[in-house]
Amino acid sequence: MFALHTIEELEHHLQKHGDLECVVLQGINFQGPGLDNQSLERGLAVSWAGATVLGGSVPPQLQRHMVDTGALLFPKPPSLPFLPYRPYLYTIDELMDGFVPGDNTSLTQTTDYKIYEFAQQLRAPGTTPAAHPSVLGALLQRLHDHAIDDALADFLVAHDRVVAVMGGHALQRGEKAYLDAAELGRQLTRSGYLVTSGGGPGAMEAANLGAWLAPQADDALAEAIAMLTPESDYRTAAYLDLGFAVREQFADGADSLAVPTWFYGHEPTNQFATHVAKYFSNSIREDGLLALASHGVVFTPGSAGTVQEVFQDATQNHYGTFALTSPMVFLGTEFWTHTLPVVPLLTKLAGDRQYAELIGIVDTPAEALAFLASHPPVPSNG
Repeated sequence: MFALHTIEELEHHLQKHGDLECVVLQGINFQGPGLDNQSLERGLAVSWAGATVLGGSVPPQLQRHMVDTGALLFPKPPSLPFLPYRPYLYTIDELMDGFVPGDNTSLTQTTDYKIYEFAQQLRAPGTTPAAHPSVLGALLQRLHDHAIDDALADFLVAHDRVVAVMGGHALQRGEKAYLDAAELGRQLTRSGYLVTSGGGPGAMEAANLGAWLAPQADDALAEAIAMLTPESDYRTAAYLDLGFAVREQFADGADSLAVPTWFYGHEPTNQFATHVAKYFSNSIREDGLLALASHGVVFTPGSAGTVQEVFQDATQNHYGTFALTSPMVFLGTEFWTHTLPVVPLLTKLAGDRQYAELIGIVDTPAEALAFLASHPPVPSNG
């Protein structure tokens, strides 16, 4: 089944195949400024048997023809701050549209926050934020998250060496652990890995920041962190102002990925990932983030959320859930063996299983990179 996302892709498919049977159209507009009637006329002249049309702008005449020739249509619900069938990942500029530098009140006017607010409002009346959303809210959110799954799969076709960097969201800019996560992101990117994070502040921001600055001179990272350090409170406009200042000072950053969630929508998506796969469902997002990290996960110091991610990742390795068993690297020996003694338990859990040889404990970003390079993922035997 062919997935088409633009008029140009549709025209190319028609030229090659002569019909639109069994295609999936995602968010294509057949009407609007700058569009002529040729695509509409061609759409009316062919069969749509078995096709699925997700959203987009389709004139009534073409809608009738699609249905009459066997297509299934999913129209776009009106008045949404997001597109349920979006064909591409987000960018930070798209999510932060509406932000006014220096204006704290504008934080609630961004697209990012409006989507979060929409998710909160669609929860069933009289229930707590942790309860299930309404039927309509659940349907719209799941349609959106499916579209993000699809867009993420398309993006990852060109990126087969993915490493996730996990860690605490409360980490302050300028702390040693922040510096380490940023340096790790830079070294990973320079070594040809795609850095991905949970997309929030703290260690997640640091990893994407390091990736962004990978093409710059070595002293750029210290300069950028010095620019960011005066404000670590992500609830303020000043926090975002400094991030945008760094992006402007060091433009054209290297590719990296963020996978955040509107479950934690009060936290802004960090500004240094070039591609953002943002989900409504935290459980889908979290499990998927660990699954896509085919070349390993580096755990920097964190709290309950990071510890949960450690054992989610371990579970995937333990049971051979996916085709590859991937390395698990713990950055900070003292933290992971004494402050939060996760590694001794994990080592005991792994026993003589395949992933026991892929557990690394290191103290520097360079050591983390070296462990990943010397311990590539292996085919799962679980």
